[in-house]
Amino acid sequence: MALRNIAIIAHVDHGKTTLVDELLKQSGSFRENQRVAERVMDSNDLEKERGITILAKATSVEWKGVRINIVDTPGHADFGGEVERILSMVDGAIVLVDASEGPMPQTKFVVGKALKVGLRPIVAINKIDRPDGRHEEVINEVFDLFANLDATDEQLDFPILYGSGRDGWMNVNPEGPKDQGLAPLLDLVLKHVPEPTVEEGPFRMIGTILEANPFLGRIITGRIASGSIKPNQAVKVLGQDGKLIETGRISKILAFRGIERTAIDEAHAGDIVAIAGLSKGTVADTFCDPAVSEAMKAQPIDPPTVTMSFIVNDSPLAGTEGDKVTSRVIRDRLFKEAEGNVALKIEEAEGKDSFYVSGRGELQLAVLIETMRREGFELAVSRPRVVMHKDESGQLLEPIEEVVVDVDEEHSGVVVQKMSERKAEMVELRPSGGNRLRLRFYAPTRGLIGYQSELLTDTRGTAIMNRLFHDYQPYKGVIGGRVNGVLLANASGEAVAYAMFNLEDRGPMIIEPGEKVYAGMIIGIHSRDNDLEVNVLKGKQLTNIRAAGKDEAVKLTPPIRMTLDRALSWIQDDELMEVTPKNIRLRKMYLDANDRKRFEKSKAAL
Repeated sequence: MALRNIAIIAHVDHGKTTLVDELLKQSGSFRENQRVAERVMDSNDLEKERGITILAKATSVEWKGVRINIVDTPGHADFGGEVERILSMVDGAIVLVDASEGPMPQTKFVVGKALKVGLRPIVAINKIDRPDGRHEEVINEVFDLFANLDATDEQLDFPILYGSGRDGWMNVNPEGPKDQGLAPLLDLVLKHVPEPTVEEGPFRMIGTILEANPFLGRIITGRIASGSIKPNQAVKVLGQDGKLIETGRISKILAFRGIERTAIDEAHAGDIVAIAGLSKGTVADTFCDPAVSEAMKAQPIDPPTVTMSFIVNDSPLAGTEGDKVTSRVIRDRLFKEAEGNVALKIEEAEGKDSFYVSGRGELQLAVLIETMRREGFELAVSRPRVVMHKDESGQLLEPIEEVVVDVDEEHSGVVVQKMSERKAEMVELRPSGGNRLRLRFYAPTRGLIGYQSELLTDTRGTAIMNRLFHDYQPYKGVIGGRVNGVLLANASGEAVAYAMFNLEDRGPMIIEPGEKVYAGMIIGIHSRDNDLEVNVLKGKQLTNIRAAGKDEAVKLTPPIRMTLDRALSWIQDDELMEVTPKNIRLRKMYLDANDRKRFEKSKAAL
C-alpha cells in the first residue's frame, strides 16, 4: 500500500487535536455505532484538563488506497524535546493557524524546525468562522514568518486551505462549499506530500518516541529507513557515537490503524511502526540489522534551561497522605521518566535524599510533578532556577526567551513597565486588531518565572503570553523578587477560624480553617516585606459570662488558593512546596526558627 507520513503543527489551542478527530471520523476509521471520546488523541487526563498536547502520538487514516500516517506534535516549546525527533519521521507537515490569532511563537518554534529539515508545509487556516477572523492578514503573517525562518522558494510557495476543524470542513475558498468535508485536505496531502524516501540496505530505524508498557516492556516508535522487519528477527542497537548498546530479538511489531495499534507480521521501509522486545535501546538510538556497523544521524536536542530540586518530604505530616515517600521510589520514578523524555536531565545530590531535575521550562516540570502526585507520590520541590552557562572567556551567560504578549491597548503600559523591571528588552509593538496590541520582548528566563499570574492580574485576565527559547546572552544583573513576606505557623495542630479572623489585618490567608498546620508552614501572605510567626491554633476563651449583645459568627475572607503552577513561581529560594496526592502546602526550607536565623546569617556572610 502507498504511504504518506505527515505531522500536524499548531500552537496551543489552535484546534490540532480536534482536526485529527474529524480526519479519523471522515476517513472511516471508526465504526458507525462506535462511541468515541472527544479529542481522542489527548490520551491522558492532564492533556484533557489543560487542553495541550504533551506527548507526541501517531495515528493513521486510509484515503483513496493510500495510508496516511499522522503524528500529533506538542505545540508547547516546553515539550519540544519530542518535536525535533518527530519531524525526522515525516515527509510533510500541515501548519494549522488560527484565523484570528495568526502564527504564534510555539508555531514558529516547530515550523522553524520543520523548514530546517526540508519539509514543504501545507497551511490550513482554522476557525475561519470566528467573528474576529482576519484570514488575509494571517496569510501574510505566515508568509513573513516562513521568510524570516529562511524558507526556500519551494517552501514559500505553500498551498492554502481554509475551514473549521470543529465543523469538519476545509476548502480552497474561505466561504466553502462545506459539504465536501475534509476531502480537499486529504486530497492535497496525497498530491503535495512526497512518498517516503526509502534507502537501500538491511533494516535500520531511529527511535523517536519511547513508552513503557506493562505487558510488552519498552515500546519504541520510529520510521523504518531501509529494509524490512518481522517478529523474532535479530536486531542490535547502536548509540549516537556508534557503540553497541544491546542485541536482541523483536517480540512484536505494532502498526497504527486509526486509534488502535495492531500487531503485524512484517513492516517495510517508509512505514511508521512501534517495536517491542528490547530493554535498553532508547530515543535517538539506531535499531538495525546485525550486519549494519554505522549509526544513523539523529537530530540534536536543545539543552534544558530550568532546574529544580525534588526532595524527600521531611515535614511533620510526611507519609500521612501519600504512599510513595522514600528516596528510592522517587529516584526510580524520575529515572524512568528521563528514559522516555530526553529533554529531562536527572542528577542525584550528594545526600541521596534530593535530585536535581532539569527541563525545558516550568510547565514541563509542573506537569511531571502533577503526574507524580496523582500516582501517590509525596515530595517537596524547590523554586525553579535557571541553568547558567559560561563561555570560553569565563563570562556568565543566561537563557533569554522571546516573549510575545497580546494585550488590550489600555493595559499595555503596565505590561511594558513590569517587563522592563524584569530586564526585558522590547523589540516590537504593533496593533493586532480589535484594539489589541502585540508586544514582543527578549527577556531573561529568570525574570519570567512567576510572571504569568501577575500578568493576568494586571490585565484583568485579557492578556495572552507566549514564550520561546531564543539564545544565551550575558548575565543581565539582579532582578527584584517577591515584595511581601509570609505568615508562618508557630506550632502544629489544626487552624482555628477565630485565630484566623484576628490575623486578617496581617494579610490574606492561603489556608482554610480546620486545615492541619505545623511550625514553619506558610499559612498566609504578610502585608509587609518581612516574615512573621503567628498562632493560628488559638481558640476563643469560653467563660460563663456573656456580653449583652449576642456572639457574632466569625466571617472569614476566602483564602487565596495556591495552584501548583502558581505556587511554584511564587515561593522564594528559602521556601519549598510540599506536594501530596491531596494537598499542596508551602513551607520554609528550615522549619525551626533558629535554623532559619543561622541560614540567614550564613547567607549574609557570603
